[in-house]
Amino acid sequence: MATINNGDNKRYRGLIISIALFLSLIGALLVFTFYTSSLLERNTVLIDQTNQVANSAQSVIKDLFDLDSSYGEDTSSPHIQRVLERLEQNTALINNTLTAIGEGGTITDDADGKTYKLPSVSGSAQENVQAANEQWQLLEPRIETYLKDADNVLVDSSDDLTQAVEQAKTSSLLMNESLDDLTNEVFDDAERQANTIRLIQALGVVAIFAYFLIFVFFFVRRLRETDAEAFAARRETQEIMETVNTGLFLLDKDLNIGQQHSRALNSIVGSDRLAGENFTNVLRGRISDKDLKTTQQFIEQLYNPRVKEKLVDSLNPLHKVMLHNSSDDKGLNNRFLDFKFSRVYEDKDIARILVNVNDVSDAVYLEQRLEKERSQNDMQIEMLTTILNVNPKIINEFISNTQAHIERMNNILKNPGSSQYELEGKLNAIYREMHSLKGEASALKLHSFTKIASEAEDKLHALQNQGQLSGNDFLQLAVHLDDLLSLSNTIATLGERINRSAPPKAATANTQAPLSDSALKDGVAKTAAVNSQPASSISTDGGLDIDLDDESNDDRLSFYNEFAKEIAARQGKHVQLKSTTLAQTHIPEHLAKPIKEISIQLLRNAVVHGIETPGVRHSAGKPEVGTIDLEVQDNGSDFILVVQDDGQGIDYDSIRNKLSKEGRFSEEEASQLSQGDLLKQLFSSGFSTKENADEDGGRGVGLDIIKAQVKDYNGKLNVNSELGQMTRFVITLPKA
Repeated sequence: MATINNGDNKRYRGLIISIALFLSLIGALLVFTFYTSSLLERNTVLIDQTNQVANSAQSVIKDLFDLDSSYGEDTSSPHIQRVLERLEQNTALINNTLTAIGEGGTITDDADGKTYKLPSVSGSAQENVQAANEQWQLLEPRIETYLKDADNVLVDSSDDLTQAVEQAKTSSLLMNESLDDLTNEVFDDAERQANTIRLIQALGVVAIFAYFLIFVFFFVRRLRETDAEAFAARRETQEIMETVNTGLFLLDKDLNIGQQHSRALNSIVGSDRLAGENFTNVLRGRISDKDLKTTQQFIEQLYNPRVKEKLVDSLNPLHKVMLHNSSDDKGLNNRFLDFKFSRVYEDKDIARILVNVNDVSDAVYLEQRLEKERSQNDMQIEMLTTILNVNPKIINEFISNTQAHIERMNNILKNPGSSQYELEGKLNAIYREMHSLKGEASALKLHSFTKIASEAEDKLHALQNQGQLSGNDFLQLAVHLDDLLSLSNTIATLGERINRSAPPKAATANTQAPLSDSALKDGVAKTAAVNSQPASSISTDGGLDIDLDDESNDDRLSFYNEFAKEIAARQGKHVQLKSTTLAQTHIPEHLAKPIKEISIQLLRNAVVHGIETPGVRHSAGKPEVGTIDLEVQDNGSDFILVVQDDGQGIDYDSIRNKLSKEGRFSEEEASQLSQGDLLKQLFSSGFSTKENADEDGGRGVGLDIIKAQVKDYNGKLNVNSELGQMTRFVITLPKA
């Protein structure tokens, strides 16, 4: 519980003292009233007791006269006994009362049984008491003498009675006079005291009332001053709240927004009713449920005094958070808001949390634009680097192939297709085109192309696993195609600008811009290649011909041949590409594109699936650097491509296990498959022996692309492999 601070104590000190003094005056008046009431009561009792003594004295005299007139009667008679008893009681009462009145003693009232403390008398009252007591001292011994033998029939008490009666005749008159004077004195004294008390009480009431009026006057004046100060403070606070451009409000432990908040908060948050609302209800539906839950936990930690504020502030989940538009107006954009939380203390206790909200949408959108421009600049630099360092023929081929891939994908997308078989075929065809485009871009280290193509592949892969397909599922791919076409046009434009600005004959084979189509044709080498070995010497013994009649799904893109080392680096491997015929053999123009695409896929497959990691190769007694041989040969009628690696070879048992695991075949069916059947499945779309797909492989598209290319050109595909030693692919494509 919060306590009043020192400032508040000083502020209310005068008020507290005034109230204490006022209460003290009232208390003093009450004490005085209680005292005077007790005094008046004692005076009343004193008057009653003096009257009682007078009455008792009269009763004594009356009883003595009665006994005297009845002398001779039987002392045991009820009458005589009653008189004697009354005489004895009155005698004792007079003795006690006179003593109590004279000395201020305690007396018990026989009527109500209460005990009273009589005040001592003084002055003339004391003289009257003494006079009455003197007369009683003359009478009382004679009564005592008579009463000692009054009921004894054997003793003659007539003389004692006569003496008592005679003394009573004298003493009673004097006692009555003294007691009457005493009563009058006591009454007069009590009346004087009562008048004094009434005067004092009246003066006290007047003083208290006057003090109360003064207190009220100053209190009201102070209250007005305090109200004026509070009003001025509230007005200043209101002016600040109405003027400040940020959202300000307080949060309690229950996450309720305070009644006071800045006017800007309504427009920033986009709500007209915030005061008293729960903060979570304001945010619910406008941020993610995860962020909402994290926000609740974050504020709970802010109220935890054991947690340092700077430490918990670094965990703020509402830093530049997107607040979704809650209005029905779809024209309003979502906002980016930055919430800052600060503790508000009362003494050492955390009372509330002050929240400062700023609309940082412009800053965030600016950052996004800058980031986009930065990415575009990086992309252009990447493209310029590629243009300046790659043979212009290769650049032109890439541009031409990219546009051809995009055109074919567009044509495939335009194909309506209705049945699941048609839609699956449509999906597989697009997947192959995208994978091939990605492989060529990756070979040229055009990461912008590769990133867009990879994102498209992710969506294609998701569609493959979706099961049921519809025509609308392909609409999302149009955006990626537009982006790819835009990048292709950009690289072509950059090449043309460089070509125009370059001085004549200044360009080298590695630095000149892309050439025109006519220049490409003129630049093709006309010399026949000399092969390291004749085509007839290439043996297919021990290899297996692949059945190319099966149509299946795609795998992932592969890479350009010079990019083999980059693929190996990502895979944690070391490779060395060797070729003795590639630079010496002329590739027919109509086969240049398929040979290029097939080579990229085979090289990627060799690095990803064939070559082992350095540790595995060392354990097997192999050099840590794997070797890939790429050879081409022209035998006159056919063009032959050979890609061989010294890797782990094809593990047919692993293929069987993977087929049964994916549910393509049962374990029994998989065990009965021949090596040819297993290789056929290896070339099927969507199948890969790689457990986890990554950028370089594992989706089962690369070999499917090779199969499709070979089929399109009526070629042949031969695979030979030795487990733990090597794998060789021989592609034969007719030249005619």
